[in-house]
Amino acid sequence: MILPIHTYGNAVLRKHAAPIDSSFPDLNTLVSNMYETMFKAEGVGLAAPQIGLSIRLIVIDLAAFKADNPELGAFRVVMINPEILERSEKAASAEEGCLSIPGIHENVIRAVSIKIKYQDINFVEHIDVFEDFKARVIQHEYDHLEGHLFTDKVSPIRRQLLKSKLTNIVKGKVDCEYKIKKN
Repeated sequence: MILPIHTYGNAVLRKHAAPIDSSFPDLNTLVSNMYETMFKAEGVGLAAPQIGLSIRLIVIDLAAFKADNPELGAFRVVMINPEILERSEKAASAEEGCLSIPGIHENVIRAVSIKIKYQDINFVEHIDVFEDFKARVIQHEYDHLEGHLFTDKVSPIRRQLLKSKLTNIVKGKVDCEYKIKKN
């Protein structure tokens, strides 16, 4: 089932998400719905707050990059209760967008490598190191669980230039090719 994606200005996007455990109801269905929603919106990652649930759950699938980079194309992960343990000092800037902030793309500086602890769909704990684009996508989605958006990371001047676009999103003046939940 395709779920509406909550857009900028929606309070759930600013909350610190709560952890879940194996008693969370219908988790497999929720994960399946999140992937379906993400694919319909042509995204590569989706965090539960983006569909209105303030829980620590992320889905990522980089299959869209399969033709150019088979390693990325094979990357699909569910992260429950993730916690970034380490971030590299080395950082890089790259353009990002977000399904919750349609029509806006900005350069964001992020660590090029992260060490993260998380549980998979079966609540088996993993500690992994991810680099480059995988690390970027994970950090972007992780920020949603912390109540942060990529626009928080752009320079104050760029944020000021984005103000009218962000205000239009809050007012519901935005066109999307996917289902959204306006404020």
